Amino acid sequence: MDSAVAAGPPPGPARPGFWRSPLRGPWLTAVFGLILLFGVTILFVTGLLSYAAYNPDLAAVNDQTPGKGWLGFYLFSWPTSPTWLYRVTQGVHVVLGVVLVPVLLAKLWSVIPKLFEWPPVRSPAHAVERLSLLLLVGGAGFEFATGILNVQLHYIFPGSFYTLHFYGAWVFIGAFVVHVAFRLPRALRAVGPRLGEPAPGTEQAAGLVSPDPQAPTISRRGALGMVGLGSFALLVVTAGQSVGGWFRQTALLAPHGQDPGSGPNGFQINKTAASVGIRASDIGPAWRLTVRGGGRQVDLTYAQLAAMTQSESALPIACVEGWSTPDQHWSGVRLTDLAALVGLGTRTPRVLVQSVQRGGSFSSVVLGDQQARDHRSLLALRVNGAVLSHDHGYPARVIVPGAPGVHNTKWVTRLTFGEPA
Repeated sequence: MDSAVAAGPPPGPARPGFWRSPLRGPWLTAVFGLILLFGVTILFVTGLLSYAAYNPDLAAVNDQTPGKGWLGFYLFSWPTSPTWLYRVTQGVHVVLGVVLVPVLLAKLWSVIPKLFEWPPVRSPAHAVERLSLLLLVGGAGFEFATGILNVQLHYIFPGSFYTLHFYGAWVFIGAFVVHVAFRLPRALRAVGPRLGEPAPGTEQAAGLVSPDPQAPTISRRGALGMVGLGSFALLVVTAGQSVGGWFRQTALLAPHGQDPGSGPNGFQINKTAASVGIRASDIGPAWRLTVRGGGRQVDLTYAQLAAMTQSESALPIACVEGWSTPDQHWSGVRLTDLAALVGLGTRTPRVLVQSVQRGGSFSSVVLGDQQARDHRSLLALRVNGAVLSHDHGYPARVIVPGAPGVHNTKWVTRLTFGEPA
């Protein structure tokens, strides 16, 4: 190591003179870093809330057991009120993630000389910092890339997006915490009152200031403004999908190509009946709803369901991809009324909801007892005064206040109240 240090860095990006931008320096890097410190913290918290809400792949179906696994220590029963809670938390998570992309890219650009610093490792503490930097950059790239692909409905992951994104977030946040511990004091000093950027080669310059800078064409504050303008532009063309309604027209980056049409069923969908293999025979006259619980079973035709007492709920749909709709007016049979058919009364237990959809994510989900007992939770047959379209789950779908869209299961064929077998 000593001989390598004495010989100096090899030709190329390891040499300070290779990087000649006059903009790089502790101040600009620190500003980007502090913005990310605030933004990433919100992203992580809202991401954990999202995972608590839909909690996938912890068991054969989405197990709602708090404390499931080492990283499930914080899980809790997701509330049904306020009904807009998941819509807000997931909307913030997705929109903020997109808005921070220019800041992340600018931060990586500002510190790229540090990735090639020489010698690569100077001490055990430096080795830990370098390792955290590798995990930080790789984790950030993985989380932002998979998140954006998911928002665009490009499910090209080698496994479940939910699981990969969740565990990737823990790797990233661990490296993020280590990096903040090393760099936060220096960043706070860098954004304080200053007399100009430190000279190249000094400890304050930290390898960021070029010893041979090119002539500037823009100021550092101008560069910061350009990054801010890019983030604002992304906000304008992204936020509409979370607001929903007319504002969705402004969401130019939202996935398109699945036009739900107009009329009562004319609101956003992720998966059509055709895309998940729903056949006409699956939802035709032979369709039955099976209700199980308490050792009893009842089979109902569509006409029998429609003849039961119909209740109404005004609820939105909000999905993990960040989009949501305004309140839609649903009507159907309360889950508590269906539980009463098998003798369960008002103490409706959790319920396993199963769809005629064959396989795939959330063809079966478990709703917690507080969700099943809420008077607004329906097995919906109609929306906005019309029969459900095939793409919106005809003949029947679950609609639950405050639940992620993936829990509002479509094409329901069986409800099992109590612990699923």
